[in-house]
Amino acid sequence: MSTLQPWFEKGLTDFTYLHNMTVHQENLLKVYNSVSVSDEEKATLRTLQHKKIKAIVLTADWCGDAMVNVPIFLRLAQEALIETRFLIRDENLELMDQYLTNGTARSIPIFIFIDEDGNEIRKWGPRSPKAQEVADALKANLPEKNSPEFEAAFKEFATKISATFTTDQALWEDIKKDMLKALL
Repeated sequence: MSTLQPWFEKGLTDFTYLHNMTVHQENLLKVYNSVSVSDEEKATLRTLQHKKIKAIVLTADWCGDAMVNVPIFLRLAQEALIETRFLIRDENLELMDQYLTNGTARSIPIFIFIDEDGNEIRKWGPRSPKAQEVADALKANLPEKNSPEFEAAFKEFATKISATFTTDQALWEDIKKDMLKALL
């Protein structure tokens, strides 16, 4: 695989990505301003600073998983000095299709960690195992996609999962721990 550095250079900075958000900006900032990083986690993350890790995040503003995962990651990235760039999924399908979930789904966000030469060293996403359990439980009673009731039921699912993702601090801790595991 060739270097991912050109993708990194193409990406938006965190400020630009956050500033341009129109769907989940308020919820993302709510999580960002509420999630904390313990002193022990900070010490662990500081051990990564000398490695000069960078991150490419495949994401989209409309994505509920990104709404919770991106702000948690940004808190970790600050401590580890991980320079981060954001690529909008549907504008970067060539890269997205290299990181399909279960080989078929363009699920996001995907965090691709690269070294200073642009070589992939790790990846994470789109969900922690606990977040997957929460989503699966909420989706369990959704009607079939071709059902006339699907659209209304899916909107209710989206509302419930957004509420859970923006308030469940135990879930945030699980996501954070899973991300830390991927980084170390």
